[in-house]
Amino acid sequence: MARTSSPTRTTQVAIVALPPVSMSGIGPIVDALTLANEIDGRALYRWQVCSWDGRPVPLSGGAQWPADTAFGDAVSCDWLIVVSERFQQFADYRLFLASLSRVGQRTPLVTGIHHGVWWLAMAGQLSGYRVSVNWETYQQFAEQFERSIVTQQIFEIDRDRATCAGGQATVDFMLAMIGREHGPELAERIADTLGVGVLRAGEERQRIPFVTAPGERHPRLNDALQLMEANTEDPLTTDEIAGLVGISRRQLERLFRQYLGSMPSKYYLGLRLSKARTQLQRTSKSVVQISLACGFSSAAHFSNAYRERFGVTPREDRRNWLDRQHGGAGAAASEPRPGALIEPPDMPGSSGA
Repeated sequence: MARTSSPTRTTQVAIVALPPVSMSGIGPIVDALTLANEIDGRALYRWQVCSWDGRPVPLSGGAQWPADTAFGDAVSCDWLIVVSERFQQFADYRLFLASLSRVGQRTPLVTGIHHGVWWLAMAGQLSGYRVSVNWETYQQFAEQFERSIVTQQIFEIDRDRATCAGGQATVDFMLAMIGREHGPELAERIADTLGVGVLRAGEERQRIPFVTAPGERHPRLNDALQLMEANTEDPLTTDEIAGLVGISRRQLERLFRQYLGSMPSKYYLGLRLSKARTQLQRTSKSVVQISLACGFSSAAHFSNAYRERFGVTPREDRRNWLDRQHGGAGAAASEPRPGALIEPPDMPGSSGA
């Protein structure tokens, strides 16, 4: 039954949707706000969807989400939500970042969802805050934004900033925010309407969704992969990984052969080299710094392993990448400047955090 008590203040929400984004990225936000109003019987929330240019937001699959307005300095709201599923630059992205910084500074609550977190960080809105970052780009985010306190929890609410890893965690996050403002009973009723089971608290860690077969995942393999992701600077031995996940070395090797077609040590090396390549192309760190950060005992060992995997040395690869970025005009003599906008590497789709 709808509530009929005294009117409550309506929270004005601006949802900034930046391509690429999907229906499953925007939908949970709008659904939660819509149901909050319908179940409570009052206009608890009013929202507008903003695109950068005011045009409809293209969604994956060819659909579009209509935009109510263009995002700019004139946008005024109580709660700003930036959502995106990749960090993808566009022609006027620097103007957008400037507006995002100004609007964010005067908005009582600012939120980033999935790669919306990257946009807020680039706009200088997350320094000194606890930040939930999607597992896909956790390490890179932590290295670039050293003044943020980066976590792998499904969402973080820290004073006037809130961040969410995206995927399935968006529902948990939205209902947690509604519950904070209007009570847990309303959040639970929305969850029941959505068919959501137990709501997860922000303290729950993200699940790394390595699917080993259609409809199946192997928890020990997932645990091993997570350990490798978290220990690239000081790599673990295969025996150490096996012991930490609670199986024998032989069992671990069998899992890697069965599901990945590789031995653990070879897979681990590839993971570290891929991380190194991302840092070479996206940061201004020296080759020596990168080799140490990725667990190589010497620059010579790093260079040999890198050339064997990618066919070029680390320095050649950096030169080639810069050449492509700058059209070949003097790129070989330059390196990315510290603090420059760094686009995260291409990653798999939504993690379902």
